[in-house]
Amino acid sequence: MDKQIAVVGLGSMGGAMASALHRAGWQVSGFDPSPDARSAAGSGGIRTVDDVGLLAGTPYVVLSLPSARVVEATVPQLLESAGTIAIVDTTTSEPATSAKLAALAAERGAAFVDAPVSGGRDGAATGRLTAFVGATPDALDAARPVLEALTGGQYQHLGGPGSGNVVKLLNNVLAAANLVSVGEALAVAKAYGVDPAIAAAGISGASGASLVSAAMYPDWVLSGTHDSGFSLGLMARDAALAIEIAGQRGEQPGLLAAASQRWQDALARLGPSADFTEIARTVAPSLTREGSPKS
Repeated sequence: MDKQIAVVGLGSMGGAMASALHRAGWQVSGFDPSPDARSAAGSGGIRTVDDVGLLAGTPYVVLSLPSARVVEATVPQLLESAGTIAIVDTTTSEPATSAKLAALAAERGAAFVDAPVSGGRDGAATGRLTAFVGATPDALDAARPVLEALTGGQYQHLGGPGSGNVVKLLNNVLAAANLVSVGEALAVAKAYGVDPAIAAAGISGASGASLVSAAMYPDWVLSGTHDSGFSLGLMARDAALAIEIAGQRGEQPGLLAAASQRWQDALARLGPSADFTEIARTVAPSLTREGSPKS
């Protein structure tokens, strides 16, 4: 098997994936518009280029980009030269964009797979991400070596092109809703004199358990670190996209829409670069060291 791979987008997630692939024996090249990101990747043994077009024709490509718009602009450049076997898009993108690009890739004799991931920087760095995969059966087979390398086999084929995007957006809006509800619940516990960390531990051993109660609040909110590495701006975007794609099929998820609105409110107050766990500052300020943000 050819083990030449390009990673486009060398930020927090893309850079960690590039490093993990390099350690696993892949010949990794990379591109990012940021010179600092390219420099950081280069110091870790990744060959970098300053023009994404120079990666055209690389047998395998991983995308880790900020939006569907950037994905749509990038993929045609990568397909300008023959030789690409599979493009694996880990971006939290939009289903219509992925369906369009899967058709384009097929016309050029390549596979395009939407495979947005969960697991954060640690999962990316260790090759233990979870991926939500949308692809035709043939495209899935073509991309399998890359999916295995990124996830250690922890990926779910959910259906045709775009399916991975749909389920990842739903996953994120559920997490967004849970971050609001758990914060509100722990604030009530604190108001009754119950240590919120102890309350979170109790809930996490019962039917109200979630990753949010078991890890996110204890590790990032109650500790005061807010250093998950995932921005509030991205989570607010994903929550809004989830509601948007629901509406495209005539669904009106009221509870999820209300949660999404809480994220838009937090975005307006805290800004896009805040850590996503700082949502607690607007929904449960008594739990945070900073308290409620200034209006």
